[in-house]
Amino acid sequence: MSAPERTEFDGCIGRIALHVWQRATPRYVTLIAHGYGEHAGRYQHVADKLLDHGAAVYAPDHLGHGQSEGERVLIKRFDDLVTDLYSAAQIARSRHPNLPLILIGHSLGGLVASRYTQVHGTDLNALVLSAPALGADPSLAQSLELERIPEVPIDPAVLSRDPEVGRAYEADPLVWHGPFKRATIEALLSAINDVATGPTLAAIPTLWIHGEADQLTPLERTRKAIELIRGERLESIIYPEARHELFNETNREDVLAAVVSFLDRAIEP
Repeated sequence: MSAPERTEFDGCIGRIALHVWQRATPRYVTLIAHGYGEHAGRYQHVADKLLDHGAAVYAPDHLGHGQSEGERVLIKRFDDLVTDLYSAAQIARSRHPNLPLILIGHSLGGLVASRYTQVHGTDLNALVLSAPALGADPSLAQSLELERIPEVPIDPAVLSRDPEVGRAYEADPLVWHGPFKRATIEALLSAINDVATGPTLAAIPTLWIHGEADQLTPLERTRKAIELIRGERLESIIYPEARHELFNETNREDVLAAVVSFLDRAIEP
């Protein structure tokens, strides 16, 4: 396990924490965009796998998440997250010019990564979408009609079949365990629409991975959204019985092996 360097940069609103895992001679650079309410520190084992595979890894905590500044989980303008991720990419580019750039996005981070690809796709060599939050959730839209947003935190049991994942999630002080905020829901729904009506992923090699038993971003809803933006080089892997956090599932080693195998194909000369 290699501990990350923690640095900061000026984001659209406040300072953004950036976690960096370095190796002596990387052959490519990976950006990781984490999910809603969590933080990049939960991706240590993913970074370790990528380091072993030859990557330098850069993972910001989104605005209002983890160690970044901002009111917790408050997102007023979704494109602020995209712009902050682009700033992290520019830092990585400045340190590793001319290396292939890979983007991995999970859940909310998959929505960020998809929008990033639509706006800044010429900068990318490959994209990995893990259970991306691309399909509009009717319950989110319905909650906006209520005077008060219900306090329904994420049930840790839906994250993984591994109970230790849920226990660690519940005990993590950097994870948000409270309700959604109205402005955040509005920003997410707007972003889902923007992605659905935006450009396709074109010729960027893309791997979409999803758990068949995902309750947070249900498979069929996501599949319909993927079909709207799929490009020319889309690969997909659906894992039977797997839940939302594929990188933390009981078959996580198989998932990570599939990701690095895809990256070999995507960045080969």
